[in-house]
Amino acid sequence: MKKFENYAANENNPNWDKIISRQSPLYNRNNFMRSEFERDYTRIIHSTAYRRLKHKTQVFFSPENDHICTRIEHVTHVESISYTIAKNLGLNTELTKAISVAHDVGHSPFGHEGEKILSEISNRDLGISFWHERNGLELVDNIELLEDTERFKQNLDLTYGVRDGIISHCGEIDENCLKPRDEFIDLNDYTFPNQYAPYTWEGCVVKISDKISYLCRDIEDAITLKIFKDIPGEEDIINNTNLINNLIYDLCENSSPEKGLCLSENSLNLMNR
Repeated sequence: MKKFENYAANENNPNWDKIISRQSPLYNRNNFMRSEFERDYTRIIHSTAYRRLKHKTQVFFSPENDHICTRIEHVTHVESISYTIAKNLGLNTELTKAISVAHDVGHSPFGHEGEKILSEISNRDLGISFWHERNGLELVDNIELLEDTERFKQNLDLTYGVRDGIISHCGEIDENCLKPRDEFIDLNDYTFPNQYAPYTWEGCVVKISDKISYLCRDIEDAITLKIFKDIPGEEDIINNTNLINNLIYDLCENSSPEKGLCLSENSLNLMNR
């Protein structure tokens, strides 16, 4: 089924040098075993912003139930979903994994309600909006530090492909099909969420995986908290694993490089309810 393998982020891609470019070169060792994106992946999971995700809930904040989804659990779901999609379509799973674990490092506590309140404060006091995609890029570019082999602290200096995936992942916009943009832009030119499509197909995969993850997991939490009992017309697939599996299969079946990453009308109706 690997319909996208000719478009994957690898050395055969004409944009490869741009995708793996860094703002500053990373230090080297004589015994490196990891690819560029694998290095990004481990740099992210060693960061303090990533570790703080375990204290942030997803939608239902301050629950008494310990099994309600946290932000770090959501990130793990996105990594799993995007890996399955990328693997089946022939895309670079190392890149989707790195984008996935990094995509929400800039998120506020208390879900999107917390983001809304922070944005109101930021607009009032600074004259600019707060949005977690931009905050995530700011964290990985200018705030997070890791020690190098000489114990000097350096910025994460992630590849362009991962940095782009962070700021381009906004999943709150309803789109029928996703395609990457052609332009290699300065990511600091972003002025609002979803201004540009991701630069890679892998970034597009993470963007739609984000939406699949949070909608399906939110449904499971809503059932657990007895907010609702079922989904009209979907009584036989209301558990999280079935919903995610069916959406992944639907996406892989209905997508092509010509059309983009697309879901069927039935799946779009489910996700947009």
